[in-house]
Order: sequence, then structure tokens, then C-alpha cells
Amino acid sequence: MAVGKSAIGQQLAQQLGLLFVDTDAVVVSAHGSIADIFAGRGEHAFREIEARAVAKSIENAKVQPAIISLGGGAVLDSGTQQLLGECTVVYLECDAGTVADRIARNTGRPLLKGDAMARWEALFATRRPVYERLADIVMDVRSGSVVEIGLRLEERLRQFAALKEEVEK
Repeated sequence: MAVGKSAIGQQLAQQLGLLFVDTDAVVVSAHGSIADIFAGRGEHAFREIEARAVAKSIENAKVQPAIISLGGGAVLDSGTQQLLGECTVVYLECDAGTVADRIARNTGRPLLKGDAMARWEALFATRRPVYERLADIVMDVRSGSVVEIGLRLEERLRQFAALKEEVEK
């Protein structure tokens, strides 16, 4: 949460000439704001909606390749985890210090009500092992501009694809 998934994903998609899909934006366009979904229907309902949006986005990417940005908690769904096995997964790694300013400026995150940084750190502690397990590539995003990170990530993806192709021979 707040690591720059959307900005970096858009940058990478632009560099590669691919479609960019932000599953949070897909959910918002079909169901209204995430905060309203949490308030009116609860986190469980949001996670179900999110899982469907992720599944549809991954399915669509089989026809039209895309860079897909998932919400920070999307990977907690076991069905989503299985679908990600078919994808190249990038974990954008950072720390609390990197995201503190972004979190302070954005009060619309329903899971960060109250002490936002303490909540972020608790969520990250539970999610990090899942991110690490699912990731094909871990990308440190603590430093560099969005463009610089996008270029580094593009290179890492090319290296990963070449290695994967070599292994499959």
C-alpha cells in the first residue's frame, strides 16, 4: 500500500507499449469508491469484488497483454494467488519511511484509519511473506524516480524472461 504500484505500473506499460490496468480503478469504476464499499458493505465484500476484478484482468491479459497493478491486499485471496502463478509477479519492496509522506497525504484508505503508520506496518508485516512467496522479481523502490524505477524494472523483466526461456529449453 502506497509504494507506487499505479505510477510505476503506468510507466512500465508506457515503456513496453502495453495496456495498464489498475484493479482498484476497475473496482471503483464499477462499484464506487473503495472507502464507500468498506463503509457500506465491509471488507469481505470488497475483497470478493476485488478478486473478481483481478481474475477478469488476468483473463483479459491473455488476449491483450497488460501490466496489472493489484491492490495491496489482493494477494491474500487464495484464488488470486493461484491465478498469479500464471503471471510474472513483481513485488515493489519498500519500507515505512518510504511511504510515510504518501500515507499522511492520503486519508482515504479505509484500512489505515486511526494511527495510519502503525496500521500500515501491521498490514505489511502480515502481507510481506505472501508478497515474497509470490514474487518472481523483487524490485526495491526506496530510491529513484518513477521513470528510473520503470527502466530498472524493464531490464529486470527482460533478464527474467531470458532466464525463463533458457530454463524451458
